[in-house]
Amino acid sequence: MVILNLGKKQIKKKLENEGVRVGKYELGRTLGEGNFGKVKFAKNTDSGQPYAVKIIDKNKIVDLNITNQIKREIAALKLLRHPNVVKLYEVLASKTKICMVLEYVTGQELFHKIASKGKLNETEGRKLFQQLIDGVSYCHSKGVFHRDIKLENVLVDAKGNLKITDFGLSALPQQFAEDGLLHTTCGSPNYVAPEILANRGYNGASSDVWSCGVILYVVLTGYLPFDDRNLAVLYQKVSKGDCQIPKWLSSGAQNIIKRILDPNPETRITMAGIKEDLWFKEGYNQADPEDEDEDVYVDNQAFSVNELTHEEEKRSSESPIRINAFQLIGMSSSLDLSGLFENEDVSERKIRFTTNLSDKDLMKKIEDSMVETEFRVQKKNGKIKVIQENKEHKTPGSLSVTIEVFEISSSLYVVEIRKCYGDASVYRQLCKKLLNNLGVPQGKH
Repeated sequence: MVILNLGKKQIKKKLENEGVRVGKYELGRTLGEGNFGKVKFAKNTDSGQPYAVKIIDKNKIVDLNITNQIKREIAALKLLRHPNVVKLYEVLASKTKICMVLEYVTGQELFHKIASKGKLNETEGRKLFQQLIDGVSYCHSKGVFHRDIKLENVLVDAKGNLKITDFGLSALPQQFAEDGLLHTTCGSPNYVAPEILANRGYNGASSDVWSCGVILYVVLTGYLPFDDRNLAVLYQKVSKGDCQIPKWLSSGAQNIIKRILDPNPETRITMAGIKEDLWFKEGYNQADPEDEDEDVYVDNQAFSVNELTHEEEKRSSESPIRINAFQLIGMSSSLDLSGLFENEDVSERKIRFTTNLSDKDLMKKIEDSMVETEFRVQKKNGKIKVIQENKEHKTPGSLSVTIEVFEISSSLYVVEIRKCYGDASVYRQLCKKLLNNLGVPQGKH
């Protein structure tokens, strides 16, 4: 046990993986930490060149059902070579880890820059915005749509150069539906475009333009254009494009913000239009893409998905579906979240309620309740279908019910019970039995 002979600092260093080598890279201090891994400073032992290594735990991405998200991020970054986009150099792997070797940016998130310094003057703010538009429009030219542009995903290096990072929610051409639009509700509440919230499909380029406009607004004013502690109210403000543009900004800055934060994506200014805007063009020097022939090495072991996908499919078939705040709002018939859990007669076709039970306890209690009532239980993709039938399909006394569990956070779940067909009185009895077994007060579902 050699580690027992080390001093405290050395033990800490070992425990934090400092000094450990990954391929030709020696790992150093932790730069950041997320839900499924760490980002560490690293040096190429041959050249001494600094890098950032994103270390992803395979088991965690299986648990979170985000293997495809990591694949998408790697696929997107492989396509991109631009001064204003963080570069991916290679992807290494072991049986348990995926290591993305990325460009090391000396500096800070744009979020921290604004939080510490406050708003920037128009000259400095315009320069950063020009770099942001250069980087994002280049991504679009490569068929990559970021979908999570926000201050925290924009880095500014020590020389004032902007770098776009975190392509985990990005979309590639193969994700477009037959209507040519994207349909996944994603992004960060204060930066998301109105058309994404409308849930009718959206253009990835236009929605990214909106998010860039939110960043421009924050950079020039020091605060968000759309903000409210109540998500439903925030949803309303974003949908209406309801923001006040300060009169103390120059007329050029006011005009471009107004044209970008247009809630109608059909009339919103495009990337090409932004580049032709007089305020934007002042002092503009467009950045050129870098050598795009440079190949990114991806270790075949990174997604040795025979073991990965089997385990992931198994877990995803049994686990609740994770939804975000905006999808939760969209489930409600009104924009008032309290309406999501209002009193509802269990004779209705559909009821919802929240619970703090763990997902395992929740699913077990639901199954046990159904077995007690002699219903036939089927489980698939996080849904439970329960069926009770007489000899002839859909005769009196027959009932088919779907029960779906949505994970809002690690300690909060929404349960939705939906009647597919059948006897209302039998459905009412089943619901009351289930609510009682789950400890949900009657009349508070």
